[in-house]
Amino acid sequence: MERYRMVFSGSGGQGVITAAIILAEAAVLYENLMAVQSQSYGPEARGGATRSDVVISDTEVHYPKVIQPNLLVCLTQEAYNQFYPIIRPGGLLITDTRFVKTQKKVDALQKELPMYETTMEKIGKSIVFNICMLGAVIGLTDLVRSNSVIKVLQNRIPSGFLDINREALNLGIELGAKVKS
Repeated sequence: MERYRMVFSGSGGQGVITAAIILAEAAVLYENLMAVQSQSYGPEARGGATRSDVVISDTEVHYPKVIQPNLLVCLTQEAYNQFYPIIRPGGLLITDTRFVKTQKKVDALQKELPMYETTMEKIGKSIVFNICMLGAVIGLTDLVRSNSVIKVLQNRIPSGFLDINREALNLGIELGAKVKS
């Protein structure tokens, strides 16, 4: 596997950091890969800018920050406006159709997905929007298996919430797989 560098961005309260942590844990604990995850966020608990970097590789990772991501996820307009210029040429840019209007064309594959809308329509709870987004990432990249993510979720969340998270993950995987080229 080639080193895969990702940036997940949005606002506080969207679960961007949680999704990045889950992905990194799935890679390390169940896929026999190396991963690092780092994060930064604004001073507000909710609504402030949020960014989480993840590097996944089959060899040791020496630097945890991502300069030019292979994958950039933007869940808010503010995140898109701030981070779209950093995408690696030929990379993958994923945005949510409700919260982001892409205006600039970048030298990357752009996928605009109705992740929030699908989550609300099918599940009715925005709390699993981040897991739907994570599913879309998996559906588009095949970085880890969905079973690995489910195992991490089983260890991280109360059992009463596992079914709703599994449903959100599967919705995202379906969204990603539909638009995968």
